[in-house]
Amino acid sequence: MKNKFISLLLALVMVLSLAACGAKEEPASAETKEPEQTEQPADNTPAEPAEEPITLNIAYMPNYGSLWSVTTAINKGYFEEAGITVNLMEFADGPTIIAAMESGSIDMGYIGQGAHKLCINGKAKIFALSHISNGDAVIGGPDVKTLEDLKGKTVAYSSGTSSEDILKNGLEKAGLSMDDIKAMDMDASNIVTAMLSGGVDACATWSPNSLKIMEELGDKGTLLCDNMTFSDTTVSLASWIVTPKYAENNADKILRFTKALYKGMDYAADGNYEEVAQYVADQTKTDYDAVYAERGVADWFTGKEVAAGAADGSIEGYYKVQQDNFIAAGAVEKEVPVADYVMFDNMIEAGK
Repeated sequence: MKNKFISLLLALVMVLSLAACGAKEEPASAETKEPEQTEQPADNTPAEPAEEPITLNIAYMPNYGSLWSVTTAINKGYFEEAGITVNLMEFADGPTIIAAMESGSIDMGYIGQGAHKLCINGKAKIFALSHISNGDAVIGGPDVKTLEDLKGKTVAYSSGTSSEDILKNGLEKAGLSMDDIKAMDMDASNIVTAMLSGGVDACATWSPNSLKIMEELGDKGTLLCDNMTFSDTTVSLASWIVTPKYAENNADKILRFTKALYKGMDYAADGNYEEVAQYVADQTKTDYDAVYAERGVADWFTGKEVAAGAADGSIEGYYKVQQDNFIAAGAVEKEVPVADYVMFDNMIEAGK
């Protein structure tokens, strides 16, 4: 009995000791929980997790139309808010941008009117409309005062771009064709040099080069036609694009980029032109006044307008007119459903 009593007593001591140890640990336990409680929002609503940071290589051309929205979104912090780091990379024209995207060096890019034919032909998908342009022009030198005067003259242009489109439209209006002129295919910067030096009689190009040429030539130059000349039958669009493969595998990245881009469009389309022109001038390292002069070369859409237009079908109508004109010009062989290459769902979702 004595041994049993001693055993029970020892057992009781051990239990009490464990209880005492537990009592001593309670304050420490309470202290470890306290920081977790103070980290909760005042309304006890859990904080939303931040989106995973991503870096995107974005292709642009050195003009206001290409950069007005994206540089605004960068400088106003809209991409940063979305967890996106944007690396801007300069290219001369849309077809070159699409080739770079196909190589994998570019994620997304901006194109003007001419390169849209490549989208129709399956090379790229359009995920956002940027604007309707009026920056393309055919300009005559001292001896070319009308479109009819182009016959037999040497004319500089860039094949596969909006330069070629505006030139063909102008020739058709005058009852001419490419066979009636001495067409010289060259890149955008060489067109300016050739025109101002008198190396060619006329040229077809886009803003800001069209504005620069007209300013430098003064009364020796003649604006033969621009996009507005054909506004009753044609539309000149500028868009943001990705490759079909990228669109299939990166829908979330495209949507995040579009939402931030929309914010830039909302800010830049309805005024703030001085501020936006400075953003563009800083990126292109060109004269501010020349960049500011480009603000009138397009109908700039807000993100809200693009989302609404995608929803009500008006934007699809723009792209349908564009495609019909490409088919009529022989640049596209057959009709393709616009929804096959224009991502209307992305445009609509980005506006929500």
